[in-house]
Amino acid sequence: MQENTMNRFKVSFDSMEHGMCVEILHVGPFDDEPESFQKMDGFTALNGLKRSEKWHCEIYLNNAKRVLPGKLKTILRYHVEESL
Repeated sequence: MQENTMNRFKVSFDSMEHGMCVEILHVGPFDDEPESFQKMDGFTALNGLKRSEKWHCEIYLNNAKRVLPGKLKTILRYHVEESL
């Protein structure tokens, strides 16, 4: 009998509060993500905000092994705060 995948990889579920964020739906290959981040940075600056963390979050909406690179969908998100 196969061991439960969640036990084998010690998967856990946590919740986290993101607070104020900027996010975008990036459609296309992962190599093109910098263009989406530039759009996010422009939106952030125009709205008197700035990144509050160096890291970002990526949420993959489809399987990269089953979808052509041009049709990949990824939510890109980073934390922001008001600029002083």
